[in-house]
Amino acid sequence: MKRAYGFLEITGVTAGVDALDIMLKTAGVSFESWERKLGGRLVTIIISGEVEACRAAIETARLKAIKKPVSTAVMANPHEEITRLVNKSRERWEKQWKAYLEKFGDTLETEEDQRYLYTV
Repeated sequence: MKRAYGFLEITGVTAGVDALDIMLKTAGVSFESWERKLGGRLVTIIISGEVEACRAAIETARLKAIKKPVSTAVMANPHEEITRLVNKSRERWEKQWKAYLEKFGDTLETEEDQRYLYTV
């Protein structure tokens, strides 16, 4: 059982969430993190799992997502520095999510509250 990362870059947060849903339903992969660039216009979704599971998930999302991905990659047996970068990305999002929950709890009361999540 080899460990792998799958990367799917797509335009738009909605398309990114759609692609992630497809990938998670397709194969035994786990969501690791995501990166947003250009204010969310470009989103990179990072998954992990066995090599073939990542390949199947990425390929299915490439074919069935609501938008065509900008790029995709599957990295089998990633170098430890790649693993470190992915972990750092995940830790950053976990920290931001924790700050969000401390500020708002599990409810969003105003439109400004809803925007907060996308600006931290």
